Amino acid sequence: MSTAVVEPEGLFNFADWLLQRNQSRPTRTAFIDDTDRLTYGELDERVRRAAAGMLAAGLRRDERVLLLMHDNIDWPVMFLAALYAGVVPVAVNTLLTTEDYAYMLQHSRARAAWVSPALLPILRQAMTQAQANGGHAVQQVWCSGGAQEGAEALSALWQGTPLPAPATTDAHEPAFWLYSSGSTGRPKGTVHSQANLYCTAQHYGVGVLALREDDVCFSAAKLFFAYGLGNALSFPLAVGATVVLMAGRPTPEAVFARWVTHQTTVFFGAPTGYAGMLAAPDLPPREVVALRLCSSAGEALPKELGERFTAHYGVPIVDGIGSTEMLHIFLSNLPHDVRYGTTGWPVPGYEVSLRGDDGQAVADGEMGDLFIKGPSAALMYWGNREKSRATFQGEWTKSGDKYVRNADGTYTYAGRSDDMIKVSGIYVSPFEVEATLMQHQAVLEAAVIGVEDSDGLTKTKAYVVLKDGQACDAATLQAFVKDKLAPYKYPRQVAFVAELPKTATGKIQRFKLRDAQA
Repeated sequence: MSTAVVEPEGLFNFADWLLQRNQSRPTRTAFIDDTDRLTYGELDERVRRAAAGMLAAGLRRDERVLLLMHDNIDWPVMFLAALYAGVVPVAVNTLLTTEDYAYMLQHSRARAAWVSPALLPILRQAMTQAQANGGHAVQQVWCSGGAQEGAEALSALWQGTPLPAPATTDAHEPAFWLYSSGSTGRPKGTVHSQANLYCTAQHYGVGVLALREDDVCFSAAKLFFAYGLGNALSFPLAVGATVVLMAGRPTPEAVFARWVTHQTTVFFGAPTGYAGMLAAPDLPPREVVALRLCSSAGEALPKELGERFTAHYGVPIVDGIGSTEMLHIFLSNLPHDVRYGTTGWPVPGYEVSLRGDDGQAVADGEMGDLFIKGPSAALMYWGNREKSRATFQGEWTKSGDKYVRNADGTYTYAGRSDDMIKVSGIYVSPFEVEATLMQHQAVLEAAVIGVEDSDGLTKTKAYVVLKDGQACDAATLQAFVKDKLAPYKYPRQVAFVAELPKTATGKIQRFKLRDAQA
């Protein structure tokens, strides 16, 4: 792994850095989406034309633009063009409600919006609602599918002369926003700098994953997600690789089709997706795919899932943990040293600290709150001083996760701090119980929360999704957990459900299960 990463200081524009880096490969394919392809030479020209077009249309330096588009070639073009021009893209989840978008428009005061055709109706509703609530008016809308009523064609922005030079941005000035995924409530506007994309690409994409120019990368996680932004934009473009984009949901069938058709070499997924693929009847055999490496994030990868996948394909799943606040992964297994059941070691360039409720470091083997120090930390939560102070504590960022450091230096996930369950005065990790339940042959997924019994005492309750065609009862699963964990940890209640509530990025929303109990 490379550790000699010189972080940018002073004038630095990430989009310009990427374009300059790929000038030697103008005919190489940069992006493949559902209908089109774009070479690195075409990407360079389109980004600079779009940057000139948005400035000509009246957008000014530092103004925000809502980026509400499905994953296709237009998404990275507009994101990079905005950075090149010094305009700030606000990339948002494509699966939200009118109320969510109205809030984000008000909160970000976005002056314009870039939108996919299918999302234009809900954007219009959100704009109306935001204005009715006294929000900032969106003055221009561009649609990626061509001109629509109330929206100009996005392609009109790249019809003119390319912008000859990038905006003179500073490495540490605000460059783009992402909204936190909402696994614990209302999303927060997380502000990142120009340098943060560079730091994650160099420290993780190059330094840990060792991505190569001949790789074909495909991410199930979408570009609006911090994990997906690295996987499908900054990481592969930093080495001149090819990226496969898909607008629709990453069902097992859709993922398999792209593995086979495009001969994907590096795949980025989440535990939920890997579980679904391994349970799918049409899981492709090893001989028809070109995978050499897989990545997992979003939630900790259960040991059993990783082992089964590697047994089938002969390639590792490199499990790691990142966050919207840190932009990408900061604690990770290594391609040549995967220890399933753990999240590996700190990524070079990052430090981690586990602290108890008193703020002091905990000993190995003891559970503590995870803090991270590293170069890609967000600048702030926009307009939320209280949350910013609680999360960004000097050089350290509080992740909101509980971890245990093992004797070999690896770290084991224990759960989100606000998901922890205290039973008989002892913390129980919901993830530990969930991972144990998933070892049972009938279980596809599980989520565990704390509920009060008739005496007002907190006990564990498991929500279980069974695999298709499998049957099981609560007593069997309870006995299964008792046999593998300390007796007080087994779920006192088991509910069988068809699906679990999740964010668009695959994270289980345990708070919704808790709210349903209230």
